[in-house]
Amino acid sequence: MPKSATRDDGRVHEKPTPPFHGALACLSLCILLSSLGTSIANVALPTLAAAFSASFEQVQWIVLAYLLAMTTLVVSVGRLGDIVGRRRLLLSGLLLFTLASACCAVAPTFGLLVAARAAQGLGAAIMAALGMAIIGEAVPRERTGSAMGLLGTMSAVGTALGPSLGGLMISAFGWRSIFLLNIPLGLLALYLARRFLREDGGKSRDARNRFDSLGTFLLAATLAAYALAMTTGRSAPAWTGASLLLATVIGGALFLLVEARISPPLIQLAAFRSEGLSANLATSALVATVMMTTFVVGPFYLSGVFALDEAEIGAVMAIGPVLSVLSGVFAGRIVDRLGAPRLILIGLTEMAVGAIVLSTMGPAFGVAGYIAGIVILTPGYQLFQAANNTAAMASVPADRRGVTSGLVNLSRNLGLITGASAMGAIFRFAAGTGDIAKAPPEAVAFGMQATFGTAALLIVVAIILAAGTRILAGRAAHPQDAP
Repeated sequence: MPKSATRDDGRVHEKPTPPFHGALACLSLCILLSSLGTSIANVALPTLAAAFSASFEQVQWIVLAYLLAMTTLVVSVGRLGDIVGRRRLLLSGLLLFTLASACCAVAPTFGLLVAARAAQGLGAAIMAALGMAIIGEAVPRERTGSAMGLLGTMSAVGTALGPSLGGLMISAFGWRSIFLLNIPLGLLALYLARRFLREDGGKSRDARNRFDSLGTFLLAATLAAYALAMTTGRSAPAWTGASLLLATVIGGALFLLVEARISPPLIQLAAFRSEGLSANLATSALVATVMMTTFVVGPFYLSGVFALDEAEIGAVMAIGPVLSVLSGVFAGRIVDRLGAPRLILIGLTEMAVGAIVLSTMGPAFGVAGYIAGIVILTPGYQLFQAANNTAAMASVPADRRGVTSGLVNLSRNLGLITGASAMGAIFRFAAGTGDIAKAPPEAVAFGMQATFGTAALLIVVAIILAAGTRILAGRAAHPQDAP
């Protein structure tokens, strides 16, 4: 909203608001940094293992610490932004991320590096949750879809750029350089945030805006237990995963009990009675599960069946992220023009076709069949993501945008974690081996078919959820037409 001011002649005129392009550049940079923070560290794991004399299981915590902090705290920091002010908290998150990156770069011991990565993950959670929440205030309503598409594009850029950029920087300047890179980018984002983001509401200290500390603790503990259960290696005792899943169930039950009785809650459970939001979150988790399948299954399929070397696998695997970059903004513009509900279904349908092609044409047509499936699947994902995020945030009250944005990010993160674990397990089971690297090509090809066949079924479930929500919304809008 423009600000008003009184001129010398007593007449009131409007001060122009800052251009939303600067705000959008800031928010896009936040999303880029949060996704780059994950992908750029993966390629450094062998180097870090050698630098700190760490085992494979230990060095994985450099990635896990970041992901756990993001996953467990993204909802809570979203709600905190609703209370203390989203701009203020985003500035704090950017500062934390930048300082934590500097600590990662100078960390003298492995333990301090993992701790700095956890702090970096908290900063990334703030940027991811509040970046989407601030869109509704910083960008005109008719441009929301385009803005969501741009954020999706920047997330894809960070994911695609991380491994290649990280490899180049490590070979040229050493592993510390991949963390030093975040410092100038973080400072630039801080400048843009201070310059272009407006002060927002939500800074009341009354009873309605008290922070739910108990709910935050229970949710974080529950999500941490689930994430650890899904990422526990097969070398761990069987009781470890079972115990963590049991802790997840108990923690979830306690969280729901507390949220039903406390006022105000971290998450208003009544919001889930809205078929629209519930469907948005469920479909987001299902879609993220399917997209993670391409990263889990793809490299083993391309190497095990077609004997591609690392460079060839990298080239084929880069097709998906490149298509995401090219199609993200275009998908957002289509959402602005045609509306989110219709395009959610179109995007999901395109994804279902892509998953079916991967399941059938890959074994029949070789690498070309795999590429064809990715070419169909990826633009469908970008179209779905832009439309689904726009729909999820469209009718949210201003004082709940942060927590809703956190829920959307949480559903995606849980889908990615579940996809890496569950779809990987389906792949190994269908291939009939615990070590895919040693499986014969025929077993790997059958595992590929079974896994992407399952992925297609998950997308069909998402289509049913989205279509059912649209039907119910239509009946609510025209009750006289209902039977």
